[in-house]
Amino acid sequence: MNAILDLKWAWIVVFVTVLIWSGIDPHDYPTWVLEAGPAVIAAAVLWFTRKSFPLTPLAYLLILIHCIILMVGAHYTYAEVPLFDWIAEVFNSDRNNYDKLGHFVQGFVPAIVAREILIRKNVVNGNRWRAFLIVCFCLGFSAFYEMIEWWVALLSGEAAESFLGTQGYIWDTQSDMAWALSGATIALILLGRAHDRQLQNLETTA
Repeated sequence: MNAILDLKWAWIVVFVTVLIWSGIDPHDYPTWVLEAGPAVIAAAVLWFTRKSFPLTPLAYLLILIHCIILMVGAHYTYAEVPLFDWIAEVFNSDRNNYDKLGHFVQGFVPAIVAREILIRKNVVNGNRWRAFLIVCFCLGFSAFYEMIEWWVALLSGEAAESFLGTQGYIWDTQSDMAWALSGATIALILLGRAHDRQLQNLETTA
């Protein structure tokens, strides 16, 4: 029990620390609100469901990683993260691909969270159907996020370019969804067994 409490406090400390850093002199505050907002919302949901529906340590860790990626992108904008500028120079690329990491994780992390909910709520019987529905959900979620980006672009004016991060790539929307699709598929393949073990442990300690 003490170990679980320590992990929860560690999660909170890391999240708050990165959030504060992210909010100090970001590229611009409208973009920061748009990019960091989902991370704050996710943290709030986890806080209010921590007793009624606690998640596995794996799910909490992945959500934290996703939140950090969002908050780093919020600070610099997805097109100007310094590490990925350096990577672009090394590989002689004309674009910063931090946004592709973000969309890969946008499929990778929700796949495990969706898997946990479907298993624990007994929504679907059969591993293959469950995997298929999870991948469909992640791809649908990615498409919906692209629609949100489109709506924001229509409404936000100057903040639109920083939020979209297309960098002149005409197939950016399709590429983003493909990265999310691959992230969801890879998460199910790589983490399925480890996730099952943690789900069993969660049932034992419940």
